[in-house]
Amino acid sequence: MIFSSALLENAVNEFAKLPGIGKKTALRLVLHLVKQESGEVAQFSETIARMRNEIKFCSRCHNISDNDVCNICSNTSRKQAMICVVENIRDVIAIESTQQFNGLYHVLGGIISPLDGIGPAQLTIDSLVERLATEPVEEVIFALSPTIQGDTTIYYISKKIAALDKSRHPLKVSTIARGIAFGGELEYADEMTLAKSISNRIPVENFIVAGS
Repeated sequence: MIFSSALLENAVNEFAKLPGIGKKTALRLVLHLVKQESGEVAQFSETIARMRNEIKFCSRCHNISDNDVCNICSNTSRKQAMICVVENIRDVIAIESTQQFNGLYHVLGGIISPLDGIGPAQLTIDSLVERLATEPVEEVIFALSPTIQGDTTIYYISKKIAALDKSRHPLKVSTIARGIAFGGELEYADEMTLAKSISNRIPVENFIVAGS
């Protein structure tokens, strides 16, 4: 792709660094910005820069937030005794879009994958276990992608949970039903399928026996 302007080329190269954006799509986006008023482009640039510089991660669930505690965790109308464990922030958005879950979340930041160099220490598993030990949680729902890595993560965390002293309050541990194709990711599942998977969740002990 040959450019008549170094400024244009540099802008296209920057857009092309975004996931799923090729050079042709990047060029369309840049040419669109060229046609806009300078004030609109400045607002666009400022919004992106402000998002990157000011965005935070919830100190409780590790979801993206504008404050130290996200608006989901701070919402007293949500079921504080129910935690849905997800791999990443995109999964929170996918589940919220179903409008079928009214509990809290815990974002692991990934799943256990030794081949990719990701072990329990790289995830927020310890923080989850601490929440379960100190908060009056009654149910943990695993909503991880149905892959070998996801299943391994569920198995590992369930063993950690089993070691907790649950004499103060019984803890139910479940996983979403397998309505999502094996190897699929939650963010690509349609809302109805995902909603049914959450509603028809199964106890983890049954899931582990069936998968072993």
